[in-house]
Amino acid sequence: MPEREQMSGVDTAWLRMDRPGNPMVIAGVMIFADPLDIGRVRETIRARFLCFPRFRQRPVEEMSGTRWETDPEFDLERHVRRVGLPGAGGKADLEELVSDLVSSPLDPARPRWQFDLVERYRGGSALVARIHHCYADGIALMRVLLSLTDPSPVAAGPAAAAEMPDEDANEPWSRLFAPVTDTVAGALRLGGLLWQDYFELVTHPMRAVEYAGRGLDIAAEASRLALMSSDSPTRLKGSLSGVKRVAWAEPMALPDIKQVGLSLGSSINDVLVAAVVGALRSYLETQGDRVEGIEVRAVVPVNLRPAGHDDALGNHFGLVFLELPLGIANPLARLYEVSRRMRELRHSSQPVFVLGLLAAVGMGPKFIEEQVLDVLSRNASMVVTNVPGPHEPLYLAGARLAEHVFWVPQAGDIGVGISILSYAERVHFGVIADKHLVADPHAIVDRIPLEFDTLLLAALMHPWGERPDPEAAEARIREWLSNRAYA
Repeated sequence: MPEREQMSGVDTAWLRMDRPGNPMVIAGVMIFADPLDIGRVRETIRARFLCFPRFRQRPVEEMSGTRWETDPEFDLERHVRRVGLPGAGGKADLEELVSDLVSSPLDPARPRWQFDLVERYRGGSALVARIHHCYADGIALMRVLLSLTDPSPVAAGPAAAAEMPDEDANEPWSRLFAPVTDTVAGALRLGGLLWQDYFELVTHPMRAVEYAGRGLDIAAEASRLALMSSDSPTRLKGSLSGVKRVAWAEPMALPDIKQVGLSLGSSINDVLVAAVVGALRSYLETQGDRVEGIEVRAVVPVNLRPAGHDDALGNHFGLVFLELPLGIANPLARLYEVSRRMRELRHSSQPVFVLGLLAAVGMGPKFIEEQVLDVLSRNASMVVTNVPGPHEPLYLAGARLAEHVFWVPQAGDIGVGISILSYAERVHFGVIADKHLVADPHAIVDRIPLEFDTLLLAALMHPWGERPDPEAAEARIREWLSNRAYA
């Protein structure tokens, strides 16, 4: 790799999205059941992380554009450090440490990534990772982090990334969270755009107008975004303090979620997102806010990588705007409405358009990008993302990875992010929020498992083989709760 090279327009766009109170950094914490040794961790990162030359480079903005430049004074020890936990060293203390780290910018004079090792945490260790979004999107970074791991405690030398799970072909939402398969890619059209044409659009974003005449309704998508009304005025939207707070819930069993989805005629992702919507509704209710008739818009990243290209760094995803039906009180009706809206977005050309838009503005003046970013962030209150991980337990430097949580960055004035990650047959939920909007993100994330329990109860109380009726299911649940109260 050359000492200096041009940064792509899309990656430049994500670099420029940094704001003092909203750094564009993907953060995660890997919790290990066993103690980690700092020396072995550094050697693992040297062999398996730095094999990507990009991570020895830093972004440099110049008058002629943005370039990647190799750091002549690169020092691994500066990027892989020990940190101590305050207090008793429990989960709340780790969340406090991660909150402080994600609120702090990465050093712009160095490659913008950092690993912080907490050597003593609940009898094991924790490794906090922060990587700027300009290096890669979440799918690629997940692959990179998994390449640090092994299937057993005995390392077998440099390893390829662990296999990501195959998405169920029957999942209506799976294409938005998984790479396009070779079979589908040959015939896939996104709003009339052939898949091979999409890659030409990414490389030459200014050809978007040409494609508009060939079937891709670029003008319609641009108009739709420009004319989209501002999001509902709730406490989830407002001025930002720049101080982040993170929290994560106890993981949920993936087989249980699959079974509930099957029983209710919905996909896994439908169930997960519906539980998130229910948690947001419940949170706003407890704050005394009106929720009837309220809809909150979420930005959802859409993976546009073809199968077999997950290892390539860089950003290769678009965005869609999903209306979250907080105003629906009935949990089953809410689930079915989430399913319907997700199906409508499946064939949207919006993600391809947004990716092309970011590539175009990344090559133009920064003030134009800021105007586009203001429009995009004004139209949403949060980012919601779902990344599938490996089914089997993994090990890093001899220690077993027990839990894995990450937090998605929020662009512009968006101050709330909800991340879903599956690993080892369990699903992990993480919430990150600006302190000015949500002082304690546990008030949201701890409600997600409770909302899933409501859907589980609805599935259990309805005859098998039939799609549950929302009103009948709600009546059964209320009757059951009433009888339980007097037992």
